Amino acid sequence: MGVSVIRKLFAVYLNGCVMMEFEELQQQALAIRKRYEVWEAAKYGRSWTHAELVMGFVGDVGDMVKLAMAHDGVRHIPDHEARLAHELADCLWSVIVIADKYGVDLEQAFQNTMETLEEQLSEKG
Repeated sequence: MGVSVIRKLFAVYLNGCVMMEFEELQQQALAIRKRYEVWEAAKYGRSWTHAELVMGFVGDVGDMVKLAMAHDGVRHIPDHEARLAHELADCLWSVIVIADKYGVDLEQAFQNTMETLEEQLSEKG
């Protein structure tokens, strides 16, 4: 599976129409991160470190877990469906930003991981 196929798999669809491809998602996510860096520098004198970005992601994952629990009926959180969608998008944004900060080609890494998972499943029968 080539990167162009992966790019198509990452396309966001709405009513059957491609709205945004993964590369565009990356560009938008990184542009927003740049704006946060300017704001952080003005407020704190520096932007977040790589580790702080990862900690922010972990916080988003924690929020997502609580919302998943609400979806499963073991927590009460009003409007948990919409909030879960928001947290999933926050997590995607964080993954895109963190991958960029660490120099990871996310599309290639995803492709490699999917190939590895397919091979593992094939071996299991």
